[in-house]
Amino acid sequence: MNVDLRDLELLSATADAGTLTGAAERLFVSQPALSQRLGRLEDRLGQPLFDRRGRRLVPNEAGRRMLVAARQVLGELESAARDLREMRDGHARHVRFTAQCSTTFQWLPPVVRAFRERHPEAEIRIAAVPDDAPVPALLAGLVDVALVTKPDREMDRVSLTRAFEDEMVAVVPAGHPWSGRAHVTAEDFAGTHLVLYDGYDQNRIPSTPLPIPHGARPGRITVMPVITDLLIEMVAAGQGITVLPNWVAAPYLVSHGLSTVRLGPEGLPRTWYIATRREPRSAHLEAFVEELTTRLHIR
Repeated sequence: MNVDLRDLELLSATADAGTLTGAAERLFVSQPALSQRLGRLEDRLGQPLFDRRGRRLVPNEAGRRMLVAARQVLGELESAARDLREMRDGHARHVRFTAQCSTTFQWLPPVVRAFRERHPEAEIRIAAVPDDAPVPALLAGLVDVALVTKPDREMDRVSLTRAFEDEMVAVVPAGHPWSGRAHVTAEDFAGTHLVLYDGYDQNRIPSTPLPIPHGARPGRITVMPVITDLLIEMVAAGQGITVLPNWVAAPYLVSHGLSTVRLGPEGLPRTWYIATRREPRSAHLEAFVEELTTRLHIR
């Protein structure tokens, strides 16, 4: 694909401004020049990227997909430039942290608060990594600490500290036939509609195993963005069941009239690890790992 950095800047600026005139002002170029660049880009890609609605340009499906890539690349370049400035000036005292497959971070503020008491000059940055793959991001130097649970083929290249264990549970409406049962089996999933984070999309290569008992065959699987509230609302509306960590589901049970059910007689436990690169840690990075290790008590 013949796309360069200026093309990505053009996409982002046009989507933000809504007009080529506004984008041109942001990029300090003339509107006609920007219009020509957009036309050449769309020609190379073989399809338009924006629809015109009145006076505004709105990204279409192709444009939205390219915009995701553009913002990831531009954001990472901006972050790298900031990091290099801090290294040059001797102020590289940040910790870049990411957590795998979770949008719930109620446990993080106490960790950050305790860390800042020890290192008030340091900064914590919460990072999102592409494809929910923190280990490659860690090895590439994009993050410094990752909380991980899913296996990764490069896991043996990082340092792992055991953090805590949790359990995956089925989440159903309180009136569901599973509600009140001690556990469900693989056979119980026959014909069910399962709603999951899109990290479990089975069309991905490689795909992530579904968080259900071995041999289970749901009737239908719908994947959605990694937004816990969205899954919860779908289940509460009777539009399927989902599977979440027990501690992620717990805050929603009373407010949304939901129940959790164990997956199999032994459950589906997981072990979480704190992952860092195999290299000497700075004092502030060591302190952050220590706070994570001592304060993570999720069950």
